[in-house]
Amino acid sequence: LNPPLYTWAQKFVRFHNKSSLELAVQLFLILEIIPVVIASFHQEFATSIMSSQKQLLDGTDVSELTYSALPSTWGRISSWASENKAVVYTVAGIAIVVTGAGVAYYLIDSESSRSSPKKHNKKEKRRKREDAKKTVDGTKESLESQPKAPVAEPTAELPEINEKTVENFSTEERKAIAARLKSAGNTAYGAKDYSKAIELYGQAILCKPDPIYYSNRAACYNALSEWEKVIDDTTNAINLNNEYVKALNRRAVAYEHLDKNSEALLDFTASCIIDGFQNESSANSVERLLKKVAETKGKLILANKHKQLPSPTFVTNYLQSFRARPAPVGLEESAEIPENSGKAYLQAGLRDMVKKTREGYQKAADSFDKALEIGDLGNHEAFAYNMRGTFRYLRGENLEALGDLTKSIELQPDLIQSYIKRASMNLELGNKSAAVEDFENATLQNNRDPDIFYHRAQLHFILGEYAEAAKDYQVSIDLDNDFIFSHIQLGVTQYKLGSIASSMATFQRCTKNFEQIPDVYNYYGELLLDQQKFQEAIEKFDTAIKMEERTKPEGINVLPLINKALALFQWNKDYVEAEKLCQKALTIDPECDIAVATMAQLLLQQGKVTEALKHFERAAELARTEGEIINALSYAEATRTQVHVQEKYPQLASRLQGTDLNGGIYQT
Repeated sequence: LNPPLYTWAQKFVRFHNKSSLELAVQLFLILEIIPVVIASFHQEFATSIMSSQKQLLDGTDVSELTYSALPSTWGRISSWASENKAVVYTVAGIAIVVTGAGVAYYLIDSESSRSSPKKHNKKEKRRKREDAKKTVDGTKESLESQPKAPVAEPTAELPEINEKTVENFSTEERKAIAARLKSAGNTAYGAKDYSKAIELYGQAILCKPDPIYYSNRAACYNALSEWEKVIDDTTNAINLNNEYVKALNRRAVAYEHLDKNSEALLDFTASCIIDGFQNESSANSVERLLKKVAETKGKLILANKHKQLPSPTFVTNYLQSFRARPAPVGLEESAEIPENSGKAYLQAGLRDMVKKTREGYQKAADSFDKALEIGDLGNHEAFAYNMRGTFRYLRGENLEALGDLTKSIELQPDLIQSYIKRASMNLELGNKSAAVEDFENATLQNNRDPDIFYHRAQLHFILGEYAEAAKDYQVSIDLDNDFIFSHIQLGVTQYKLGSIASSMATFQRCTKNFEQIPDVYNYYGELLLDQQKFQEAIEKFDTAIKMEERTKPEGINVLPLINKALALFQWNKDYVEAEKLCQKALTIDPECDIAVATMAQLLLQQGKVTEALKHFERAAELARTEGEIINALSYAEATRTQVHVQEKYPQLASRLQGTDLNGGIYQT
């Protein structure tokens, strides 16, 4: 892993090979119910009840409401899943995939029923598509629980049923009449005479309160967009059969129409669990709603969020992704500068940065702000804008940071760092062309600056252009062989390209040439962990931990502790020691997002769902940007929904614990 450069987005891909996703998993893949084994697809909302032209009602339940998901905008990680071996097991009713890169939660998703998946030929698939058009909601109905309905009869031949006359019939007579009324209701529904169908289903309910009758009447209200009535009828159906998947899905859609997204998410999640995670549409709805709920909450959090620096681990890793340079002439520690002047604050900021602590970084940020406020910086003004822009960026104030770096470039066009930092911000904001242009302009100023090639390699790496990345890392090394992270990233890129032997050789050279730098052993350990060489990996992590404690007692990088925790868990499921290591990391760096997410993951796997939820919510608090907040909240909402499902449907957790959930998950 290279030091984080492009914030959360880069943290997801900074290793980006089989072992890389170890930390990515910690940060991103803790969802119990996010469907990731399905390929990216484009599925529009199924045709609504009102537009159905050829309903052939089978006498059971007129429909499931349409609830197909909109095209997902979340980044698919199917390729990752396919590249990593996995072992599946269940803990506390959760399907868990243990990979060489960490632990993830996957929704089991396929087009089959609860029985084992079957492959379908083209003719069979075509027949299914035609069948789908014949039903109200595009889903073939099941007749397993009800006898076949009689042929529909004219409503004039049906008895008059109301609350008074129904008392005149015996239980068996009411049951028979109810079936006839339901059949007539289906006929009316097929003719789009929804008012008549509602009346007939209502009479059937008077004869025999049946969940199917309530669900059919809810279908009519759905066609009329009477969402509150849909909720009332589906709730009655669910009260009679709390595992009625069609009613749950229908109510979920009604809730979503009323912007009751949390309620909709709960129903779709329960539906997925009851249905054995077999319904792709429900799964996609869960994914869509998780994002929707997270976006709504995320905007509120962002609007009221106090901008602050991330953990010192993050800040240190970002800053050390640039080669160490001496202080500008006139700002050295030995330079005599008038007290309380702008230059004095610049000097103080540089002094505080060296401490690599939370307090040190905060003081540095304040000093750079104060320096520009006081002014009179002379030829150090461009440097001041560069440093203020750096810390604004770290606080998540990207637009303000871009302004500062642009001003820095205007004042001093040969200040290379300003181009590089602006390029990384442009890339994070999705402006690739601007990032490329910044690197081009930087090389025009100085084509011998190794930082340019190192960070341009980062851009290639993030974009998946690994061969180009390797070339730029090598150029960076050729220009300056003493910068360790160029070597580390070259080794990681070689690993990503499949050159395992070359990658291992690169790291072995690093341990000889940079034997006193803990980062070498930490990232070497990650590659070994990905290869399931647990003992060797743990030895490397232990070496890194000891070096961190010896060389940086006040600014320890906690990543080796977290990596060792994951290694112990993957090797022998040692929850106790893994949790202790994560807690130690959090004691050292309470705001380390990776440590928080990893602890949440370990707690969730032990069935400590409520505790895990607190850590996921904490991760959202620590997030810097809107995208990071939404990602963190998505996992928090997934966990919160699990808690609610277990409270409302306790029988589902016990069922999952004894269920084979292997179908649809990548396994060894």
